[in-house]
Amino acid sequence: MGEPVTLAAALNQALHDAMDDDPKVLVMGEDVGRLGGVFRVTEGLHAKHTDARVIDTPLSESGIVGAAIGLAMRGYRPVCEIQFDGFVFPAFDQITTQLAKMHARSDGATRLPVTIRIPYGGGIGAVEHHSESPEAYFAHTAGLRIVTCSHARDGYQMLRQAITCDDPVIFLEPKRRYWDKAELGDVGEGLFQSRVVRAGGDVTVVCYGPMVRTCLEAAGLAHEEDGLSLEVIDLRSLSPLDLGPVFDSVARTGRAIVVHEAPVFGGLGAEIASRISEKCFFSLEAPVLRVGAPHAPYPPSKLEHHYLPDVDRILDAVDTVRGM
Repeated sequence: MGEPVTLAAALNQALHDAMDDDPKVLVMGEDVGRLGGVFRVTEGLHAKHTDARVIDTPLSESGIVGAAIGLAMRGYRPVCEIQFDGFVFPAFDQITTQLAKMHARSDGATRLPVTIRIPYGGGIGAVEHHSESPEAYFAHTAGLRIVTCSHARDGYQMLRQAITCDDPVIFLEPKRRYWDKAELGDVGEGLFQSRVVRAGGDVTVVCYGPMVRTCLEAAGLAHEEDGLSLEVIDLRSLSPLDLGPVFDSVARTGRAIVVHEAPVFGGLGAEIASRISEKCFFSLEAPVLRVGAPHAPYPPSKLEHHYLPDVDRILDAVDTVRGM
């Protein structure tokens, strides 16, 4: 297993190993080369593979993704870095109307194995456009795979799996977890499978990305203070959704909460809650509740602790569903 490493280091190792294993893997983005990326996730790649395979691009997200589409059509496996979540929108047209559509448009003849890495979410004291959660925009688009890791072990294996996937993958990296450590090791799940990360019998808590650690902290506190047993499920994949473990859990607990950092309005939580209600209607003892950010622009950094979901808000939701 070895020593624990940070999520950023695990992702860096995944890129090194992927490039060593396949000469068709390229890395491209703003400052990914000599600088090693804003979060140092691409550190050391340029020294090993030079400009030929680690490409410092102009400040043009649409150009990055457009070039990656062309490279993928020529047999390469580009890994694009979007420097911050809020910077992805200049590439929105390329992603949603070109990258996501090419396989169907060509009647299956063209595959685009492009991985787009996006550091996302808040909690690092940054400003708007540096702290956003754009996953729902992309999950709504058919033809894209959307995944997000929550710790170093998943980060390493999921990035390796994403790069080898023949479909375009939006790989969301929770930036406030870049410095959290975990041991690397084998992960049994496939890229698009969810996982029960804490077993319990009272309430099912569904989460992903940066909220997994927060939900585990809430589960620990609920057990210590109230003797409650919360089952925490890390979705890992947002499109496609693997909700089998969620349905099984809700059938036992009768109560469910969906937690994400993005605003509740129009968020992934609405889709997940709806599916739980449809599939588990006769098992539910209370409505499915959602915990997330308010429907408002991301605030100044000194106010973000009021904006982001935390342990207290999760436990409030637990108390609410148990009181129904």
